[in-house]
Amino acid sequence: MYYAEKLSGGRLRRCYEIAPERVVQYLEAEIQYALGRLRPDDQVLELGCGYGRIARRLAGVAARVVGVDTASESLELARRLSHDTDRCEFLHMDAIDLHFPDSVFDAVLCLQNGICAFGVDQAVLLREALRVTREGGMILLSSYSDKFWPHRLAWFEAQAREGLVGPIDRTASKDGIIACEDGFRAGRMTPDDFRALCSRVGKKAFICEVDESCVFCEITKGSPGRQGD
Repeated sequence: MYYAEKLSGGRLRRCYEIAPERVVQYLEAEIQYALGRLRPDDQVLELGCGYGRIARRLAGVAARVVGVDTASESLELARRLSHDTDRCEFLHMDAIDLHFPDSVFDAVLCLQNGICAFGVDQAVLLREALRVTREGGMILLSSYSDKFWPHRLAWFEAQAREGLVGPIDRTASKDGIIACEDGFRAGRMTPDDFRALCSRVGKKAFICEVDESCVFCEITKGSPGRQGD
C-alpha cells in the first residue's frame, strides 16, 4: 500500500533518477542478469512493475511483457513511457491475486526486492507465481546482498532528503531492514531466507549473488529447467 499511496508515478521515478553511482551499477547488473535468463519467444510477467523501468528493458529481449502493479499513477506513467512498443502491457493487479489462467507465462519476475517491499505473505506470492507459470518455466526473484547495505542505506537517505520517503528511522534501520518514520519498511532476503521460502512451497531453487549487490533466486516449475542454459 505504501507505494500505491505515497511513492508512485513521478515520485517513484525520481527515486531512480537520484540513485548514487554504485546504486546505478547495481540496478543495471540486476537487469542484465534477468535479461540473460530470458528467451526471445518468452511471455513474461513482471510483478510490481512500477512505472515500467524494468519491463521496457525486458521487452527488448522477450516476445511480450505484462507488468502488474497496484499503483494506478505508476501504471499510467508506464503506459506513457512505453508508447513506442507494442510488446509491453501494464495492468492494475495484485501480485497475490493474479487474474490470469493457469500456466500462461514462460517467466515470472519479481525484482528490485519486491518480495519484501510488497508486504504480503511471500509463500502466497510464490504459489501464485507458480500457478501462472508454464511447465519448465521460470520464477525469478531478487533481493539485496548484505554486502550492499551501506549503498542501499545511502540511497534511501538521498530519497529522504528529497522528501520522497520519510526520514530514516535510525533505530529500526539495521539487520537488512530499511525503516522510515512515515511507515515505510522493507527487509531483504538472504540466500537462506530464499531457501526457507522455497521449502515452504515444496520447491528447490538455484541461488546466486551478482555484483555483490543482488541475490537471485530462480525456481523452475517442473522440468526441464533453465539452469545451466
